[in-house]
Amino acid sequence: MTGWTPDSMPDLTGKTAIVTGANSGIGLPTALELARHGARVVVAARSPEKGAAAVAEIQRAVPGGQVEYGHLDLADLASVRRFAEGVDKVDLLINNAGIGLIPRQETKDGFEMQFGTNHLGHYALTGLLLPLLLASPGARVVTVSSDAHKGGRIDFDNLALEHGYGRMSSYGRSKLANLLFALELQRRAEKAGVDLTSVACHPGATATNIVSVGRLQPLVGLVLKSAAAGALPTLYAATSPDIHGGEFVAPKFKIITPSAAARSEELARRLWDVSAELTGVRFEKIAYS
Repeated sequence: MTGWTPDSMPDLTGKTAIVTGANSGIGLPTALELARHGARVVVAARSPEKGAAAVAEIQRAVPGGQVEYGHLDLADLASVRRFAEGVDKVDLLINNAGIGLIPRQETKDGFEMQFGTNHLGHYALTGLLLPLLLASPGARVVTVSSDAHKGGRIDFDNLALEHGYGRMSSYGRSKLANLLFALELQRRAEKAGVDLTSVACHPGATATNIVSVGRLQPLVGLVLKSAAAGALPTLYAATSPDIHGGEFVAPKFKIITPSAAARSEELARRLWDVSAELTGVRFEKIAYS
């Protein structure tokens, strides 16, 4: 659907959207467009200062927009729980925040940082918000993955990556986990017969904090897209009536086929079970019998 633009988005008045990592990167223009179309938007971010700055920027662009900051550190499960406890309504959850290409680090709970933040944090957040999502007719969960998932491999005997850590391979693993989660969430929702749509998206090569712009600034517009352009697949996945659960939305609004590993139901179920064990979060209402 090449003719789609943010102007094609429906009126979102009365809807509440949570966007993780909405203080920067593609999360900021995502939150801005959702607010522009009437949604109440929660800017969920780790830094209060950056979160407040993002809220102010959106409010300048959308006078009268309903925008608020929510403190969320996806690398700390206690923070994820506190954030979820403060949410009263959610129609649209955008699992957008991500880190990548960093030296090996660990989350507060001892998980490898990229896997723990990009996947486990979002898995836990979605599970904790599930009752509110199911209470909102037509709720959607959009999880931002990447074409980098094709290089990902999940070794359940080495989840901490204490051996053989690589910045790119770890990032690819976390993006594969994002896709496995998004597709498995849709399968479980369908089996449970609940009104919930789970979609994944791939923003393309975008100038964000993950790809440090700096000396790459001349490439923006040639190789790297702007953050606003990178947000378009997310916005389409989040709001288009043409979207179906379990789809993977790429740039130019193409629906693409993920890797064979991402489509593996056996791998997805194992990852789901391990994620539940590691985080202590179980999706009771859509659990397999």
